[in-house]
Amino acid sequence: MTNANRQSPWRTELDDLMRGVAGAFLFGAPFLFTMEVWWKGNFTSPPRMLLMLGIAYAALVLLDLRGGFRTEHSRTWPRIFTDSLEALAIALLTATLSLILIGVVRFDTGLEAAMGRIITEALPFSIGVGIANNVLQNRDENNAGTDGSRKDPSKHQGHDNAWRGTLADAGATALGAVIIAAAISPTDEIPMIASTLSSSWLLVIIASSLLISYIIVFEANFGAQTMRRSQPGLFQNPISETLASYLIALLVSLLMLLLFQLLRAEDPLSQWVSYTIVLGLPATIGGAAGRLAL
Repeated sequence: MTNANRQSPWRTELDDLMRGVAGAFLFGAPFLFTMEVWWKGNFTSPPRMLLMLGIAYAALVLLDLRGGFRTEHSRTWPRIFTDSLEALAIALLTATLSLILIGVVRFDTGLEAAMGRIITEALPFSIGVGIANNVLQNRDENNAGTDGSRKDPSKHQGHDNAWRGTLADAGATALGAVIIAAAISPTDEIPMIASTLSSSWLLVIIASSLLISYIIVFEANFGAQTMRRSQPGLFQNPISETLASYLIALLVSLLMLLLFQLLRAEDPLSQWVSYTIVLGLPATIGGAAGRLAL
């Protein structure tokens, strides 16, 4: 019996939407911190914006034939077209919120420039929504027996020891964070973004990082959720896991900034804090992906 059959339609719909949002952030985060993408958006004409939206929609239709973001695959053309349109809306919404979060789209940004930046960023976000089911499937269903019963998580070898499970999850978080942070930290985007953000807005980025991490790991229904929640250890409680993984992502971000000399001992404390929090956003997303891949 699948989750879709056990859950209410509203819960299934919410899970599907969260899966689409999580896929958008997982795939779109590296492009979000690329200033060339913002600049291209500034000079994108309305006809070119429509063309990019058409390309994104066509890609989503093709991806929905084999995956998409819903647990139940679309089987009719009208359903494929409407699901793809919904996926495009998710990509546009997540791209808009992300650009506002890092201060690239503001109230004083011109309408055409803002639309260009959003639609340009929405392309990679769309791909993330379209491949959400293909990249990170719910392994709980895969762990079910042939008679529909689930395997006992307590019998899962390699996670019997709480410390071993905690260290494994911490290592996976650090590895995922390193992969993303190492690619972004040498660029000029981090200083550029951090210089425009106020202290109160940094708190918004912290809250958003924690929320996105929680959605990806615990609400998008990726990975082996039943097994993850049943294991002992620090990383098996949603709140403690989200907080601990965020601290690891911040530590990794700080190390990457020091390694690539964006932070030096003589720099003010405010610079250390703002740079680390800004880079911590994509590093947290990378850490969440690392835990799901474990």
